[in-house]
Amino acid sequence: MRIYLIGYMFSGKTTLGHKLALRMGYEWLDLDQLFECVFHTSIPIFFKRYGEEAFRKLEQKLLHSTADKQDIVISTGGGTPCHFDNMQWINSHGTSVYFDVTVEALLRRAQASKKPRPLFAGMGDEERSRFICQQLAERSKYYNKAKIIFPADNPDVDQLVRQLKTIS
Repeated sequence: MRIYLIGYMFSGKTTLGHKLALRMGYEWLDLDQLFECVFHTSIPIFFKRYGEEAFRKLEQKLLHSTADKQDIVISTGGGTPCHFDNMQWINSHGTSVYFDVTVEALLRRAQASKKPRPLFAGMGDEERSRFICQQLAERSKYYNKAKIIFPADNPDVDQLVRQLKTIS
């Protein structure tokens, strides 16, 4: 089984993805980490140098490179399913799980994060909240195409494992 985790930044794709893979005895792959490893640069630096379009094309190639992997959990970037035909491709090549998290929980996680996010640079709490609400509204049409919509404010990885086993 190939499991693709989708959702907004701070939804838990990396943290829960790693835990999920361990519980299932699967390999785990983070698409953003793979990008930075393959292209020897951080995503923010790549964005500044080459722009989002170049990033999204390379991101899609990396996504497609996962098609031959089995027994793997793949944590995608927050925007991955929202470009090209990526969401359709994800659903036709594996099981997609949308980590559905409230704006309030996303804000708490963003504030607690040790990893700064360039998108939030210079934003106050209100502006960050509006930004997240706007992006979630734009992205939800893609995220909601997932085969499993998993409430992830207070996630129970064992519950997700049980759900996944019923569809495998």
